[in-house]
Amino acid sequence: MRLSPSIALRVGTLLALTAIAALVAVACDGEEEAPPTATGTAPAATATPQATTKVTFMAGFKPQANLPFVGAYVAKEKGFFEEEGLDVEIQHAQEQEHLQLLMAGSVDFTTADAASVLKRIADPGLDIVSIALIGQKGEQAFAVLGDSGIVSPIDWEGRTFGYKGSVPPEFLGILQAVGVSPERVKQVRVGYDPRILTEGQVDVLAVFISNEPDTLRRLGFDVRLFDPNDFGIPALGLTYITTREMVENEPDTVERFLKAALHGIEYAMDHRDEAIDIVLKYAPQEDREHQRYMMDTEMERAVSELTEENGLGWQTLEQWSALHDTLVQFEAIAQPIDVSQAFTDEFLKRIYKDGQLIWP
Repeated sequence: MRLSPSIALRVGTLLALTAIAALVAVACDGEEEAPPTATGTAPAATATPQATTKVTFMAGFKPQANLPFVGAYVAKEKGFFEEEGLDVEIQHAQEQEHLQLLMAGSVDFTTADAASVLKRIADPGLDIVSIALIGQKGEQAFAVLGDSGIVSPIDWEGRTFGYKGSVPPEFLGILQAVGVSPERVKQVRVGYDPRILTEGQVDVLAVFISNEPDTLRRLGFDVRLFDPNDFGIPALGLTYITTREMVENEPDTVERFLKAALHGIEYAMDHRDEAIDIVLKYAPQEDREHQRYMMDTEMERAVSELTEENGLGWQTLEQWSALHDTLVQFEAIAQPIDVSQAFTDEFLKRIYKDGQLIWP
């Protein structure tokens, strides 16, 4: 049957629409490739952005230029954490509560000096792990006034020694190294004000080497320092720590945090003025020159033959064992522990190659 021109036109239109619908259906089918562009190439697929992992870092003291703190500050402000897919909240301990919060799961990473790590594992049995040893030398030294006549630890005999919490094993180690009996030195517990030395209440004062010596000098007093490491005492400094649960269950997060924080320290070493600018964002009430002294001192003590060869934060069983044995010898630890459980170098080995941090 022959169709009228108007009917034929409507049929033709219907067939065309049907064909177009079929083409649309094919294009919408997820199994089909995207149609070529005007240049004849398929458009690149949009990459799915990596989910950001939220973690909390708590510095083990007030805001200041302790080197592990600086590493976190710089990594946060320069976007290093963000480059590693981390959203890091930085907090600060108020009453030395950082270890409790770490074990409670409220904090993912914090800091502690190496001796404290061993002590807290021994008692009360905290399952904490050092993931990097930032302080290759200890934090503590012993100060005397420059005009005191004390030029050697031998001269400590018959003098008064002031300590903060408990008698430091480093103090006992130095006395043993020079052959002075501890009973020949009067030992008194003092507070945290270093002016007790300038006022003559003590002759020798235990000090944090990156802090109080500068404070005393800025008060107008010349001081002489005795560094335990100079007497063969295996003192170690601050570490980054986390829980064993975190190490075992979230190793990728641990690795990314450590990599960014260590890159922050490296950056700070190369850009010290900028690093102090960043520190003062977190510690606006602190004195700039004092913070610079603190950071520079800890940077110097973060470098050793081990770190020169392997990278910042490197740690070994030999280092930890020597420290452990000293603590046991001078009864500064509740009981001996398995030192291999106190630290891990697995993340350091992943993020360094030939002593260089793999970045980005």
